[in-house]
Amino acid sequence: MRGTQDRLRDILDAVDRIETEQAKGKAAFDHSELTQVWMVHHLMIIGEAVRAIDPAFRQLHSSIPWRKIAGMRNLLVAKGER
Repeated sequence: MRGTQDRLRDILDAVDRIETEQAKGKAAFDHSELTQVWMVHHLMIIGEAVRAIDPAFRQLHSSIPWRKIAGMRNLLVAKGER
């Protein structure tokens, strides 16, 4: 089973990938459906990883908006089901 450290690495990797793609600019994002879907996918990875992090760790780091991050994942999934 994957632990908190693995999930944190998933989050950091997804953020790094998003930042790299974001550096190409808004116009590139706006004109590429593939890039848009790719970004949503990585945001969902972040949300899934947050949900799997040990609750004690989340409580220890309560200044991070864990629920909002997981909520974004839920919003993206709900929007994709429409």
